Amino acid sequence: MSGFILSLGYERRSVEDLVAVLVDHGVRKLLDVREAPVSRRPGFSKRSLSARLHEAGIEYRHLGIAGNPHRQRRENIQRCLQLYETHLCENPQVVEAFAQEVLGQAIAVLCYERDHDGCHRSVLLDALAQEGHDLEVIRVE
Repeated sequence: MSGFILSLGYERRSVEDLVAVLVDHGVRKLLDVREAPVSRRPGFSKRSLSARLHEAGIEYRHLGIAGNPHRQRRENIQRCLQLYETHLCENPQVVEAFAQEVLGQAIAVLCYERDHDGCHRSVLLDALAQEGHDLEVIRVE
């Protein structure tokens, strides 16, 4: 694999901070792995985020299939992540679609949670690594 995967959440970030992090790392594509790309935080819903990233020369892609259908169980984050791991095992097409989007390029994977280990994107990236893909993951917290 060439390139890297930047794992980051927008929790406690402004859109401008997010764009600066992406530009500083040379990211040309952001993959939004939220099931529903909407946010109560200004600038982080699909349309406005996509427009701002486009201005910065960064491609925006939403991959809703990779979202966590168990996110409503956040009160117990470990259980929530275990359920997502089971979901990935039962739906291997999710990891396949994710792999097609991220491998071989400098890309960012975005969700809400700032803490990589407390977000479903950590489980998604682990699933990709378990399939034998050599990943360089950079965690931005």
